[in-house]
Amino acid sequence: MSSHAPEMPIQVDDETGVWTTDALPMLYVPRHFFVNNHMGIEDEIGAERYADILYKAGYKSAYFWCEQESACHGIYGADIWHHYLKRLSQRGWGFFITEELDIEKATAKVRLENSAFVYHYEKIHGKKVNRKVDYMFTGWFAGALDQILDSQKSSIRTKATQTQSGAEEGCDVGYFEVQPI
Repeated sequence: MSSHAPEMPIQVDDETGVWTTDALPMLYVPRHFFVNNHMGIEDEIGAERYADILYKAGYKSAYFWCEQESACHGIYGADIWHHYLKRLSQRGWGFFITEELDIEKATAKVRLENSAFVYHYEKIHGKKVNRKVDYMFTGWFAGALDQILDSQKSSIRTKATQTQSGAEEGCDVGYFEVQPI
């Protein structure tokens, strides 16, 4: 397996120790720590309830991220969408590939390869768990696309769904689709 240094700028404040990328504060935590916390919450409140909570929080966070990055870099529309997916991929969540994006129609289709969640669930269980485990990402895509639509003065709103997970039998990748509400 080959490797390389991170491709995104990381700055660490000497006084506070806060990490930033593109002027946004970041956290750097081990994947097992994050996913084990995720699994613990899921065990307590159920995957469906947790997915609803994460959708709303993820939507809000993606919208904010795209808004901040647009201002920081002066990029908009499809450029901010692709920048967002690139940064997600660079941070180790998995590889997010845009298969379809039509901003005018408010639609998108994203393929997820090498999901951090699929990897960890399979490592813990020793096999595919045969359910969608990447649901934390779902709201991110609607939030990103809605921010782009708002920046273009569109009143269209979207909803994202996960249609497939690499944790399901017979599937090697995940898919997410965004459609207008």
